[in-house]
Amino acid sequence: MDSFTVSALKYRPQKFEEVVGQFHVTSTLINAIKTNQLAQALLFCGPRGVGKTSCARILAKQINENDNSTLDENFSYNIFELDAASNNSVEDIRKLNEQIRIPPQIGKFKVYIIDEVHMLSLSAFNAFLKTLEEPPKHVIFILATTEKNKIIPTILSRCQIYDFKRIDVSEIKESLVNICKLKKLNYENDALILISQKADGSMRDALSIFDRMVSFTSGIISLSEVSKNLNILNHESFFNMCYLIKENKIPNLLIEINKIINLGYEPINILNGLSNHIRMLILSKDDKTSDIIVYGKETQLKYHEQSKEFEIKWLINSLLIIKEAEISNKSSLNKRLNSELCIMQLASLHLNGEKKNL
Repeated sequence: MDSFTVSALKYRPQKFEEVVGQFHVTSTLINAIKTNQLAQALLFCGPRGVGKTSCARILAKQINENDNSTLDENFSYNIFELDAASNNSVEDIRKLNEQIRIPPQIGKFKVYIIDEVHMLSLSAFNAFLKTLEEPPKHVIFILATTEKNKIIPTILSRCQIYDFKRIDVSEIKESLVNICKLKKLNYENDALILISQKADGSMRDALSIFDRMVSFTSGIISLSEVSKNLNILNHESFFNMCYLIKENKIPNLLIEINKIINLGYEPINILNGLSNHIRMLILSKDDKTSDIIVYGKETQLKYHEQSKEFEIKWLINSLLIIKEAEISNKSSLNKRLNSELCIMQLASLHLNGEKKNL
């Protein structure tokens, strides 16, 4: 059996142009290289899986390339990656300070990529200060961290800081579409959007979930199968629930909740999903905000049609009731009853509104 390469490694960016969702960072780095204005100490901050280490590796390679470089020339001897989580003592930093004195054999620069730099001890940070402020001309430091607030101010003041952002759902989804086309996989747009939302802005997490879905669905990535595997209720459940709420059919709502819970979903997941659904209905009320919805055209049309059934005031009041139920859920002994009571209140809210109007 051939060895399997996970998508996060297989499709890792090799050029700045391939990095997803960080144009503000990559464009700045490209211009800094072109104009020869690259700082010798860089700090890459941001959430996990958004491209910090990938950008550091690309940068380390590009600053050593020149017009005379051959395609097979190996610059890996110039790039040193250190994990600050396991090399966080003063002794480790002293060894690093000794190594940087030796100039590179190939290329112009020795590049030190220090990952999770916030894990360095205070004494290690202090030992690193002088080197970071006045490094040798042939050395560039790239520090990467997910927790910028844990780095001492004296280190921050010596670095040029680049803030990486969470990647938009639409950008992650487009990347997954391209991979599906390369692999010749069948997919539904809403299924890829669901994977992108579950990744929470991390491209690495999205690719890990994607690999799992490809295995689970045997190469046919459908919304129903992805929802089942990720333990997320599909849209149809909430569309149906909202219609039952509007018609004040409390017995039917209780039966629907019972079916969902019997499928293995937690009661709080029903409230979370319903609040997100109502948010989508609010966005669908106006053409200006409807563009925020990233689902496929068919799903967007369903949201638009159902949004006509509810007044904006009712939708906002519903979100407030769900929010209170989510807060009380933590201290509630009967979490199922807490969720059922919330949804019964929503059905009564619509009925009470009609009575007041009469």
